[in-house]
Amino acid sequence: MRIASNTVNDSIVRQIQNLGTSQAKLQNQVATGLRISQPEDDPAAVGRVINLESEQRQLTQYQANAKRALEISQASYSGLQSLKKVSNRATEIGTLGAGAIGESSAKAYASEVNQLIEQTVQFANTRFGNDYLFAGTAVSTAPYAATRDAAGQITAVAYAGNAQRAGIPISEAATISPGTDVTINQGVGDFLNHLISLRDSLAANNPVAVSASQTNLLASEDILVSALAEHGGIQTRIEAAQSQLADRDLSLQSLVSSETEADLPATIVKLNQTQTAYQAALQSAANIMKVSLLDYLR
Repeated sequence: MRIASNTVNDSIVRQIQNLGTSQAKLQNQVATGLRISQPEDDPAAVGRVINLESEQRQLTQYQANAKRALEISQASYSGLQSLKKVSNRATEIGTLGAGAIGESSAKAYASEVNQLIEQTVQFANTRFGNDYLFAGTAVSTAPYAATRDAAGQITAVAYAGNAQRAGIPISEAATISPGTDVTINQGVGDFLNHLISLRDSLAANNPVAVSASQTNLLASEDILVSALAEHGGIQTRIEAAQSQLADRDLSLQSLVSSETEADLPATIVKLNQTQTAYQAALQSAANIMKVSLLDYLR
């Protein structure tokens, strides 16, 4: 049975076009190193990659959250350390003032404690960025409001923050609160008022009152020590979460690469084979079409 020459020619052209398309696709894979450049290249793999990249974006947000949480905790820890240094000196003065000292020495210590009070109010109202550290979630308002007398001395301090503690998610199942809790925040306010009491007791050269203030200061110091220990633990937890997130991110990158990256040695071999087939097809097509034309002329 005689096959129409148009049908043969169309079939040859389609085969050459298919080989040309395969050749172009393989050349693109070799040039880019990617197996998938269009969704139709491997729809199933594209679906898996989309899911993996979505998880990667989520991990990126968790990593940013963990970084922010660590910065807040470190800033809080630094502020607490500053308060602890003040506490160390205040308790030392309290110990000295509880003994038999002269009026001039007592007044000198009172003057020093007054400076410690001013310094502590400054530390207690520390900001990290635009947020007050020891205010709970009321971060836009100074947490410690000082009342002053006509001479400008601080006579009392009130806590103006709230009892809430912000949580920051650092994984799908974990949220951490890197700021100080209300017990610590109110304890800082109490510490300030104990300093005021110590100053006033020293100014009056009243060893009994100084001793009572000293006892209260030691209780405040215990709160500061506990807060420092807590924030050390918080930072350790955040750093462990950051390490875990980094490992997960590397694993996801590897999975995405395995889905999208081309096997270059195998791809190059396929490209060479396709190029050879393409050239052979062109040569065969030229011979077949020339014979068909001569048959037609005869």
